Amino acid sequence: MDPDHYRTQVQQTLVFLRSASDAFKKAGYDVQGIRITTQPFPEYAGYMTGGQAVTFFQDYDRLATAQGFDTSIGPAMLNDKDDPRQAQLLAKILENTTTLEGSVIIADADGIHWRAISAASRLISEVAEHTPHSQGNFRFAATAMLKSGTPFYPGSYYSGVGNQFALALQSANVVDEVFRRSHDPVEAAHLLEQALEIHVRVLDVTARSLTSTNWTYSGIDLSPAPLKEVSIGAAIEHFTGGPFGGSGTMTAAATITQALRAVPFAHVGYSGLMLPVLEDSVLAQRWGQGGVSLDALLAYSSVCGTGLDTVPLPGDVTREQLDRILGDVATEAFKLNKPLSARLLPVTGKKVGDHTEFSDPFLVNTTLQPLP
Repeated sequence: MDPDHYRTQVQQTLVFLRSASDAFKKAGYDVQGIRITTQPFPEYAGYMTGGQAVTFFQDYDRLATAQGFDTSIGPAMLNDKDDPRQAQLLAKILENTTTLEGSVIIADADGIHWRAISAASRLISEVAEHTPHSQGNFRFAATAMLKSGTPFYPGSYYSGVGNQFALALQSANVVDEVFRRSHDPVEAAHLLEQALEIHVRVLDVTARSLTSTNWTYSGIDLSPAPLKEVSIGAAIEHFTGGPFGGSGTMTAAATITQALRAVPFAHVGYSGLMLPVLEDSVLAQRWGQGGVSLDALLAYSSVCGTGLDTVPLPGDVTREQLDRILGDVATEAFKLNKPLSARLLPVTGKKVGDHTEFSDPFLVNTTLQPLP
C-alpha cells in the first residue's frame, strides 16, 4: 500500500481479483467476496498524525464500500516493542469506519507479547463503548502465532513483496456431509480428507492458472468456516449424536484437524477447525444455553485452530479480565506453536442473561453468559 497512489493500486488489484472470481465461478464454485490485505498499517501511515490517518482510512473505507471489497489494514502492533499508541489509533479507525479490519499480534516465535495484550484489551474496551451495538470488535482480532498470508479476517496481514493471493474456504457443509455418513473417527477423518481433496484439487488448478499474470499464488487456508445456518456446530453434533460441548466434541475437533492436515496442497494461515460462536447458528444457540464456555473453547483449541472467535461477553467485563483471557490464548498458542485468535465482543450496557442485539448480517444473536 502506498498512500499516495493507493487508488490506482486498488483498481489494478480489483481487475485481477474480479477476473479470479470469474475463474472460480466457471470452475463451479460460489465466491462470497474478494478481499485486499495490506502490510501492517503503521508501515505506511506512521508518518501521519492521528487525525490524518483516520481521514485517510475513512477515504479508503468509502472506496471499499463503493467498489465492493473487504479489506484488512493489518496489525497495529507486530512486535511487543511497537508503540501501543498504534493500537489506540486502530481503535479510532475502527470506530470511524464500517468495513476496515485490523489486529494486534499478542504472541509470536519470540514469545508472548504482554504489552500488546494490554493494548489489545484497551482497544476492545474502547471499540465496544464507541460503536453501534458494540459490534466494532467484529472487525478486530488479537492473533497469536499467526504468520503472514492468511485470507481469513480480521487477522489477515502481509509482510514481504506484494501481488500475492490466497484462498479461504467456507466448507462446513463438506464436513457436515461426511459426519452425517460416518461416526467413526478413523473412517470419518479419511472420508473428510478425500472429500476436501476433491474440491481443493480443482481450486488449486484454477488458482495456478491465474499465475500467468504478475500475481503469485501462495495457497489455501483450509479452515472449514461456517456461515450461520451452514454450521460447523451442527456437523459436529451429527458426528457425536449429542449437543455441541458434550462428550465427543473434542474427538470431533481432532478428527477434522487430522483431515485438514492430511490434504496434500499448499496450506496458508490457520488451516484448522474454527468455532466462531456468533457466526454459527448452532454454536450461538449452545452458547446461549450455557453448553459452551471460554474454558471449553480453549480446551478444544489444543487439538484444533479455534481460539476464542466471535465470543460475546457482558458489558461489565474489565480490562484486567480481558488481559487474562487474551493471555490464556497467547500462552496456549505459544506453548503449542499454533495460530490462535481472540475476537471478543463485550456488549456495553448488557449483563449476564441479556440477549445481544447485533445488527451485522453475519452475526447470530445469543444470550450472554457469565465469565468463568
